[in-house]
Amino acid sequence: MFPRARTTTHHRRLTLAVLGIGLTFASHAALPQAVGETPMPTLAPMIKRVSPAVVNIATRGTVRERAPQNPLLEDPFFRRFFDIPDMPRERQFQSAGSGVIFDAKNGYIVTNAHVVDNATEITVTLQDGRDLTATVVGSDVPSDVAVLKVPTEDLIQVALGDSTKLEVGDFVVAIGNPFGLQHTVTSGIVSGLGRSGINPEGYEDFIQTDASINPGNSGGALVNLRGELVGINSAILSRSGGNIGIGFAIPVNMARSIMDQLLKYGSVKRGLLGVNIYSLTPDTAKALNIPNTQGVLVSQVSEGSAAEKAGIKAGDVITSINGQTIKSNSELRNAVGLSRVGEKLDVALIRDRKPLHVTAVITELPASTTSNPGKGGKVTDPAGIHPGLVGATLADAPNGGVTVRAIEPRSAADQARLRTGDRIEGVNSRTVANLNELREVAKRGGTLVLTVRRGNAIVLLPLRVP
Repeated sequence: MFPRARTTTHHRRLTLAVLGIGLTFASHAALPQAVGETPMPTLAPMIKRVSPAVVNIATRGTVRERAPQNPLLEDPFFRRFFDIPDMPRERQFQSAGSGVIFDAKNGYIVTNAHVVDNATEITVTLQDGRDLTATVVGSDVPSDVAVLKVPTEDLIQVALGDSTKLEVGDFVVAIGNPFGLQHTVTSGIVSGLGRSGINPEGYEDFIQTDASINPGNSGGALVNLRGELVGINSAILSRSGGNIGIGFAIPVNMARSIMDQLLKYGSVKRGLLGVNIYSLTPDTAKALNIPNTQGVLVSQVSEGSAAEKAGIKAGDVITSINGQTIKSNSELRNAVGLSRVGEKLDVALIRDRKPLHVTAVITELPASTTSNPGKGGKVTDPAGIHPGLVGATLADAPNGGVTVRAIEPRSAADQARLRTGDRIEGVNSRTVANLNELREVAKRGGTLVLTVRRGNAIVLLPLRVP
């Protein structure tokens, strides 16, 4: 559903047709330069300025085929006996993509990691027709960014914009190599920002655009009307493999950060803050008496993590990292994931309705600890307490609170991430000493935010009404 915008020449077939149906054209017709005193709008001057910085990338390489399912096919004697030819484990491929010259002085080109994946030969073609042999300086698969190096003679680099200043509705232009058609230009608008879920295992903060992006556009430029690079075209949403008006680009700020780390360290070593978080919905904010819904709610802080050492606590709302506003879980994940181990982050919080700043030094995340299930107390049916607790066996905890004795798989409680051995100590910022107090608070209905002790950690778990 989310094909990469790269084209493979082995599968490419393009047919062009001109249909004559009695139409006639003036032999010397041309658009006027102006209508009255109003000049005709055109993007041509900007395109001429930017295009030399956009390159075509052709790759060759080999990919390893999947091993045969039948183990007998691995046996050379078996294949000879039944006259089965040897099956090559590798096959050759050719593909095409695009790239953008970020640094003309040093010959650095940014493209997508998937454009050069498994490539053993990379040829960069400039707008003036020159072919240059490129080498891979570094590649980061989670962000899908790669940096190439070519000879530096007579290169022109693109002007870099600021992707954080983009707004939905801004006009943008995509330049690349779709279907091998060099330096194709399409235009549209920014259709959305902060898109994620295209590659769940990657670091994503995509710009969505309806500027036509097709196979071969991968690694090409997305520029604003000033000719400043704002994104690196990366993927499209399509069932057929062609453009349907939903394309995605990596923000230039992210691409530049990845490039800097690849050039400096040769890889991107990501740090971890050590928090579990939830999006702060209006219902959750109301339940916790939080005045706004900007930010993400810290539900758990891992023991020994950078967050714990910085003083971050469960129940805090993180609103920004290093001055960058955090409005969603993916934004926090990207902000932290693009930071290296040892880097200091200024974390802005809201705690008890008051703003607070702490400094977190990114470290490796240690293993967390868990406790054994509690015993004692009367077991109760949680269905009458709150729908989000269905599937949990609860009991009064000996030292106060409510113990989770068991969790049914795939139940509402399981989906809410309650675990056997958890001890519920509070609901909606109020301490609960037993099941009766939990039931009294739950009578008010709506979203419940449980304060849960899990081992040595405090976890916040929102329970929403289906």
